[in-house]
Amino acid sequence: MERIDVAIVGGGVTGLASARAIAARGLSVCVLERHPRPGQDTSTHNSGVIHAGIYYPAGTLKARLCVEGRDLMYAFCVAHGVPHARSGKLVVAHDDGEIAQLEALQRRGTDNGVAGLTLVDRAFIEAKEPSVNTRVALWSPDSGIVNAEEYVKALLRTGAAEGAIFLPGTKLLGADRHPEGIALRTERETILARIVVNAAGLYADEVSKMLGGEAFTIYPCRGEYAEFTPAKRCLVNGLVYPLPHASGHGLGVHLVRTTGGQVWIGPTIRYQEQKDDYESDREPLESFAASARRLIDGVTIDDLRLSGSGIRAKLHPPSESFADFLIRRDRQNPAVIQASGIDSPGLTSSLAVGNLVRDLVAESLDVAP
Repeated sequence: MERIDVAIVGGGVTGLASARAIAARGLSVCVLERHPRPGQDTSTHNSGVIHAGIYYPAGTLKARLCVEGRDLMYAFCVAHGVPHARSGKLVVAHDDGEIAQLEALQRRGTDNGVAGLTLVDRAFIEAKEPSVNTRVALWSPDSGIVNAEEYVKALLRTGAAEGAIFLPGTKLLGADRHPEGIALRTERETILARIVVNAAGLYADEVSKMLGGEAFTIYPCRGEYAEFTPAKRCLVNGLVYPLPHASGHGLGVHLVRTTGGQVWIGPTIRYQEQKDDYESDREPLESFAASARRLIDGVTIDDLRLSGSGIRAKLHPPSESFADFLIRRDRQNPAVIQASGIDSPGLTSSLAVGNLVRDLVAESLDVAP
């Protein structure tokens, strides 16, 4: 039986950032990932947006870790050569009735510690995004974009440099409580870990049950994307968002210019039963064109083509509007630390999430700072 201080189940950005931070504390740590490569699920199937922190209720983990994580991510990207851009974001109002909602969003962001949020007029909008058809918007200067795949690679590389061990193609088959922690069973070996971090994303509820942890439900929520044809990419320079959904289920179908120059529109929102169904019953292009026309005049299906999709790991059903990240010591099994329900802004928050998980591990093992 192999022995280790900390085992992390899940090799997405949450697991990798946690492993990197824990290893830097001087603890032995391994990451179990069922796929051949890290970050193959939600971590790289998203908009790649670095959020400023304007959307989340004050005092929540999402609000705090987004602001902390944003600054950590920009510094990390500079230090490790990860393609990114602090492009800024416009959140647009379509009519006078939505201006009050922009003002409320501005207040929420300011309460969360987001600096520089400004209501801007048509002249400012034309200078930033001349094709956007609105006269009033909220400008968020600290929003940006990152190449998520390169970010995952950098997390893996820097974690390995600290001594973290990545175990690809290693699915957790079962777990047993042990006087010294938890014995994790895989196809190849059994690993005895003093602490196990549940960072299993879409499968975190199943892994928690396997570990003897508390019960919760992950609700898969699919988001689909289209992209502009190359000839139409010039219509978007950065990030353009509508106001978030009144339901609270998402930030709205938005426009994103990626670090590679593509322009994506999405994501849509659809709760579903399957955790791995990315393709069945895809949204028609006209649906994306209609959403695009709310931001840019005259977009047709000829300007678009279908792109990828992703699945969010939500902790709340469609009947509810918000659930915070679940990051704490498990209430049923003291050898488990939950890092679950990490939907948006999980990518932005990942380094801050990793630091919080590191501190929870150190507290559990009574390791000096």
